[in-house]
This record gives sequence, structure tokens and C-alpha cells, in this order.
Amino acid sequence: MTKRRLALLFTTVFGVGYAPVAPGTFGSIAGLAMAWVLLQQTGWPAWSLAVAAVLLTPIASLACGVVERDLGADDPGFIVIDEVVGQWLTLAAIRPERPLDWLGALALFRVFDVLKPWPIRRLEKLQNGWGVVADDFAAGACGMMTIALIRIFDGAF
Repeated sequence: MTKRRLALLFTTVFGVGYAPVAPGTFGSIAGLAMAWVLLQQTGWPAWSLAVAAVLLTPIASLACGVVERDLGADDPGFIVIDEVVGQWLTLAAIRPERPLDWLGALALFRVFDVLKPWPIRRLEKLQNGWGVVADDFAAGACGMMTIALIRIFDGAF
């Protein structure tokens, strides 16, 4: 398999990014599903998803850079590995045994990812694939902090 094909397969999350509508949402749902399987199969705590997201970020950024250079396009819509990274960060603060936490994390990440409040939008300007992932990483961090604050005020910590 060529470097280009491997990068496309990885950055589209095995084709999820080719969804005909809302590929970012489908990428987030794929990230949520992968996180659920990972936590169920390993018994790891939710915070381990933040570690996984941090480890995945440089690999995802490099692969996104390969795809961007190959296509001559900045952040093509079918790249959704960045949604997985951001979704995992948001999920790192949930209580996995509560289904509503999973849905809330999905909604929160999508809101931050779509709205891209300052300074998140500025991160898109980073080059070589880093901007593709960095804005979603920041959106995921905002989602994670929001869930953590809700849990603190809810007395759930």
C-alpha cells in the first residue's frame, strides 16, 4: 500500500469521512464508538482517552499533511481523524457508565468544533497538517473542560 493510500485510509477513518453529509459528525460518532469499544475492552478509565488523543495527534497531523500536499488542498472535508482526536479529548472527562455523558460529550465537541470560538479558529492556520488537527484538539480540550466544570458544580468529582 502506498504512503498516499495509507494516509487517506487513516485520515478518513477507513472511509467514514466520505459520508455524503456531515462527515465531521460521522467522524465524531466513529471516534465515540472507538472510544466506547476501547474502554469496554480494556477497562481503562475515561481519562486514558486524553492520553490516547495526545499520542494520536502527531501521527494524525503528519498523515493530514501528506493528504493536503498530495491533493493541494487545505483541510479537505473528508479528513475526519481530527474529529476522533477532539472527540476523545472531550470524552476523557465523562463518567463512562452514564450513557447521557457520552451523548453530551458528542454534542459539546460538535458545538465547539463547528463554532470554533476564539482562539480555536486561529489554529487552522498552522501548516503541514498540524492546523487540521490542532483546532479539533482545542475544541476537544474545551469540551473536556466544560464537562469537568459541570461535574465539579454537580458534585460528581
